[in-house]
Amino acid sequence: MSRAATQGRIDILVNSGELCRSIRNGDLRMSTCCDAMQEEIKAGDVLLVERTNGAGMTVRYLLPRAVNSRLGQGRTMK
Repeated sequence: MSRAATQGRIDILVNSGELCRSIRNGDLRMSTCCDAMQEEIKAGDVLLVERTNGAGMTVRYLLPRAVNSRLGQGRTMK
């Protein structure tokens, strides 16, 4: 998220399956990624695909993120 915000993007699309695969350890369960993504949803963000569909969830997050953003590493991103 911080990289996208630094590039001047106004939003970012995150899919839980892609997020889980991108993490170095790679052994996170899909539900763990979905939980983190759900906690990150703020006013204005859009849940595009619900986590109950079997393919994970997809969210469009608005940028920049607020301070203490869990997925945004706890900084305000501009």
